[in-house]
Amino acid sequence: MRALLEEKGFDRVPLRKMATGHYYSKVKLNGVKAIFIIDTGASTSCIGEKFISHFSLTSEESDVLAAGAGATGMKTKSTENNLLKIGSRTITDMSFVIFDLSHVNEALLQVDTLTTHGILGADFLKNKRAVIDYGRNCMYLK
Repeated sequence: MRALLEEKGFDRVPLRKMATGHYYSKVKLNGVKAIFIIDTGASTSCIGEKFISHFSLTSEESDVLAAGAGATGMKTKSTENNLLKIGSRTITDMSFVIFDLSHVNEALLQVDTLTTHGILGADFLKNKRAVIDYGRNCMYLK
């Protein structure tokens, strides 16, 4: 599969597995190292609000309310035109929803030592035509 996908212009991105079973990738967001969970069930890519200054994000208020992972009705902000480097791929126009991810990190800390800065969701995965190879702990992006 690797040879076929790479021949078609896909880039291979190594994934790591948390104790919770979630897959994550080490990335750089606006030049700063980060950990992002790969979540096919999350409709939108997001970043924890406490990391706005850490990643030099320009944000604006949003009317959208977020829900997921046991929390609902959370107020959000949005940020656009961010630089995301994942594997050998650089995306120059990455957008994220920003909201409180503390409930996610609290749940992770109960079984793992990692903190996630954000989530790469279905919007990103679909746009980059992601193929996840669970057997080899990697994904391919076009």
